[in-house]
Amino acid sequence: MENISADFGRKFFKPLLICDTNTKQIAENIIANNDIPLCVLPPGEQNKNWQTVESIINHAVKYGIGRDGIFIGVGGGVICDLSAFAASIYMRGCPLALIPTTLLAMADAAIGGKTGFDLFGIKNLAGTFYPARHIYLAPESMISLPLPEWKSGMAELIKTAVLDGDDFMDELASIASFFPEGSFTGGFPVDFASCILDSGNAEFSACLQRAVKFKGGIVEEDPLETGSRRILLNLGHTFGHALETTAGLGNITHGEAVAWGIARSCELGLASGFCPPWRAEKIKTLLATWGFDTRAPHPLMGQADVFIKALGNDKKKRNGNITFIVPGEKSAVPVVSFTWDTIDRIINGAFTL
Repeated sequence: MENISADFGRKFFKPLLICDTNTKQIAENIIANNDIPLCVLPPGEQNKNWQTVESIINHAVKYGIGRDGIFIGVGGGVICDLSAFAASIYMRGCPLALIPTTLLAMADAAIGGKTGFDLFGIKNLAGTFYPARHIYLAPESMISLPLPEWKSGMAELIKTAVLDGDDFMDELASIASFFPEGSFTGGFPVDFASCILDSGNAEFSACLQRAVKFKGGIVEEDPLETGSRRILLNLGHTFGHALETTAGLGNITHGEAVAWGIARSCELGLASGFCPPWRAEKIKTLLATWGFDTRAPHPLMGQADVFIKALGNDKKKRNGNITFIVPGEKSAVPVVSFTWDTIDRIINGAFTL
């Protein structure tokens, strides 16, 4: 960590470290004895808003950060998104580095250049594309993660595995086998982090590296999501973001919502003929193996008409049409042809072939 701090001190006139109260200690360790200003934010999705972005910018002005400075986000997905957005608009753009400290951020949020914050109760309604110049992965920071954050990150690994290949899904199922049967039915076991980072370290590290490499390759091909491949990374997110919105942002973790969304996407894939029954079953079994509740309707979903309205605000809407990503025989495919009656039956648990 000291090398990171010294490196930024040499390359940029003045850095600003951005963290929340959960990652303050990590940020302070990075700063060490260097005279680097620190912006400490309140944690959680409920603080992923314009006021928090304004706080980052206010700190940058206060400490005299110029366009030859650098914003360094140290934290999970919320900090990565907020730091990146603030960097993208500060003085029309200043350099950005990210040090993700959660599994979700390492596997997904820090990679790809998507920034943003929640607005009008809608997940990531405002945002930009602004990739970080530097990303430092620090797996040792995950040892202190609360169990819901581990679970949230595992959902993104499962999503990537569905896109990358069934052998990746098999690897994730194998990691789950390190634990006694039924370990995840009531939440992740207390010793989850130590087990994964000790006895299952090699397998877990390989899966994380594979996920990072897979997403990085897609992003390099299509940095602004104008093509047909990067959109596949939204598997489970259309249903999942709508669930986060209707549940109230912060009342369900992003990963739990995405896992539920992947299950719904399997059913839409079955209904549209793109997902074979055997693959839908394999995906749902993997989600269940890791303890995700994918039953429909979700207890936090609320009224179906409100949920469908939230679906209508999806950022992937083009020409008035929502694009759902559903599993295919090998990876996934975009679907725009569906009936709202089918969607209604899927979200309410009434779907049958």
